[in-house]
Amino acid sequence: MNIETPSRPKVALIAGPTASGKSALAIALAERHGGTVINADSAQVYADLRVLSARPTAEDEKRVPHRLFGHVDGAEDYSAARWAIEAKAAIREALQHDRMPILVGGTGMYLRTLLDGIAPVPEIDARIRAEVRALPVAEAHARLAELDPEAAARLRPSDTTRVARALEVICSTGRTLKDWQADRIGGIAEEITLVPLILLPDRAWLTMRCDARFAAMLEHGAEEEVRALTARTDIPATSPVRQAIGAREIAAWQAGELSRDEAVERAQAATRQYAKRQYTWFRHQPPDSWTRTDSTEISKLIHEFETKLFN
Repeated sequence: MNIETPSRPKVALIAGPTASGKSALAIALAERHGGTVINADSAQVYADLRVLSARPTAEDEKRVPHRLFGHVDGAEDYSAARWAIEAKAAIREALQHDRMPILVGGTGMYLRTLLDGIAPVPEIDARIRAEVRALPVAEAHARLAELDPEAAARLRPSDTTRVARALEVICSTGRTLKDWQADRIGGIAEEITLVPLILLPDRAWLTMRCDARFAAMLEHGAEEEVRALTARTDIPATSPVRQAIGAREIAAWQAGELSRDEAVERAQAATRQYAKRQYTWFRHQPPDSWTRTDSTEISKLIHEFETKLFN
């Protein structure tokens, strides 16, 4: 397909909660229209989490070009800002090769950073970062409540990554993260024509998919993946890759802290809760102009997307 690249080229976006079928639709569209699938999921960037993050299979990756999947080692610090830089480069590469960029994922922070820009937060003092990241999450949240009560009220007390980020920013810069985020730079929303489709299927269907997907992960190597991950001494237990849904529960099972059934039940419950949060975010946070659909049939979704893309 010959994709025009005017001053505002078209970039497709398929978003929605986990297990909603985004990847299958993205690959189908890429095959029909000469597209490049670009990952926008914070777990699928990690090389260590092919199974637990439900990354496209090696066979799927051979069908069409894929970018930003499994390209980050679990020991690396990774951020929405770095992803946005890499996503811009992947979009540019696709357009240069006359291919349609197709963003696919469910990490709202990644998408907001790419489209709206990043807060110009200075480099965090390494000593402060180390001190903050070493704190138990409950202690970090309590400290955040003292320094930035608005952020503490907004964030879940168990959200290790976001609590630590908000705390290290105010400790290192003296300004809250929200204050920094009021001055965003580098977004591409005004440089492209975004063609978004948000998948919001029936909740009962989505719950069933979440449970079935985790069961399938156990059959396809999730245990071995977690065993290899926990064996690495260079990855702290508090790192995002070790905190991934399923990794914590399977690691506890392997350590004898949970039975297999308990680990499965907890991981499935965590997956459902995560999907529920994503569902709520994508239902309410993106602009009203972003099309939402409850369809789950690939043929209907393709037709709906092509109607948006070419009209």
